[in-house]
Amino acid sequence: MFEKPNLYLITPENLHYEELIKAVEEALKGGADIIQYRAKNKDGKQMVEEAIALKKICFKYNVPLIINDRVDVALISNADGVHVGQDDISVPYVRNLVGNNKIVGLSTKTLQQVKEANYLPVDYIGFGAVFETSTKKDATLAGVENLRNAVKLSIQSVVAIGGIFHDNVKEVIRAGCRSIAVISAVFGSDDIKERAKQLKTLLKE
Repeated sequence: MFEKPNLYLITPENLHYEELIKAVEEALKGGADIIQYRAKNKDGKQMVEEAIALKKICFKYNVPLIINDRVDVALISNADGVHVGQDDISVPYVRNLVGNNKIVGLSTKTLQQVKEANYLPVDYIGFGAVFETSTKKDATLAGVENLRNAVKLSIQSVVAIGGIFHDNVKEVIRAGCRSIAVISAVFGSDDIKERAKQLKTLLKE
C-alpha cells in the first residue's frame, strides 16, 4: 500500500459526528488513500461511535482506517490499523495486541528515531514536522533536508507530515517522499473533495 503515492488524511479535532462523517466522505470522493482518525479531546464513547461510522465509510471506498493512539478503539471498531507516537504504548506491545494483519505506524521527529524504527515491527513511519504547523503546537521542526535523509535511512515507507500544503508539496516530493499526511490542507477547505483531488494530482505528477 505504501509503495505508491499516498494522500494520508488526518481528521480534524473540531468536527462533531455528522460533520466529521460528511467531511471524510468528501475527502474519500476526492481520492484520499488513507484516513487516520485522531480525537485526543473526545471521550472513549464518542471515539468508538465515530470510529465505527468511519470504518463503514472507508470500507465502502476500499480505503484503510487508522486510529491514532487508541488500540482499544481500533480493535472495537475493527479499524485497519493504529498509529502511535514516541510516548505512547511501545510498538512491540501494539503489534502484539493488534496482530500481524493490521497496519502499525509510528511518528518520528529525528533521524535517530528513524534508525530505531528500522528495528521495530511497523509498516510505515510518519516523519515531521517538515514545515511549521499550526495544527500541532508542540511539533518539532524537522525540515526538508532531514526528511530527505529520513527517506534514505528508513527501511519502512515514510509519510511526511507537518505544514504541508499545495504550495510546498513539491519540496516534499523532491526530497524523495510521495506520501503526505495533512489536515488543514484538505479539511480546512470549503471544497474538501476538490482540494483532495488537487493534492492527489500533485503527488502523481
